[in-house]
Amino acid sequence: MLKLRGRAFHPGWSASIAAAIAITIAAALGTWQLRRADEKLALQERFDDRGRGAALQVPARAIDARAVEFSRVDARGEFVPRHTILLDNRVQNGVVGYQVLTPLRIEGSELCVLVNRGWVAAASRREVLPKFSTAAGMRTISGVAVVPSRKFFELGRGAGPATDQGPVWQHLDFERFARSTRLPLQPFVIQQTSDAEDGLKRVWERPDTGVNIHRGYAFQWYALAILVLVLYVTLNLKRIVTQAPRQD
Repeated sequence: MLKLRGRAFHPGWSASIAAAIAITIAAALGTWQLRRADEKLALQERFDDRGRGAALQVPARAIDARAVEFSRVDARGEFVPRHTILLDNRVQNGVVGYQVLTPLRIEGSELCVLVNRGWVAAASRREVLPKFSTAAGMRTISGVAVVPSRKFFELGRGAGPATDQGPVWQHLDFERFARSTRLPLQPFVIQQTSDAEDGLKRVWERPDTGVNIHRGYAFQWYALAILVLVLYVTLNLKRIVTQAPRQD
């Protein structure tokens, strides 16, 4: 028993063991989240370095997407406009619109690379598709290589094979796009940054690896450890009650 200023700290064994386990686990999880934040920060720095490096030429053969992800790239080829799709519900400055994606057949090959050409506002009537132009002929497209996310949810998707009716898609399912178009594709998308007179806006957000998310989780776990410690001390610190001597 520890006495301090009229109070006694006398926790039970079960409470002490439970508090020790909870504090240890919470602190360990907080430290793990900080390590993950450091790993993501290093990854972000590598991506930034790639973005500052010289542009890579997209070859006429399939390459590993991880080797070029977030790198500046150039691709020379010809658009295949009949396979253009519009990604729905993309918002810029509070305006709803679409992102326009068109495959580019790489020069000297049947291999294509999918190009996210930019954003266009939706028409006032949703059944009317927006207008934009697609240049014909051989051209060089510059941009940043990105790997499409596989994490999305769509309403109306059943257990069977999915098909999209028309050019409007809710999300880019890369494998489904390859199946539906039967085009051989590079395993990444080019976010176009080069200028083109096509009526599309190209404003891309900087890729985020989630460093601040891990730091936030680390703060929560450390806060939980401190809370358990405070409760453990507070609940087991009792005031010492002295009884007055009996007078016979």
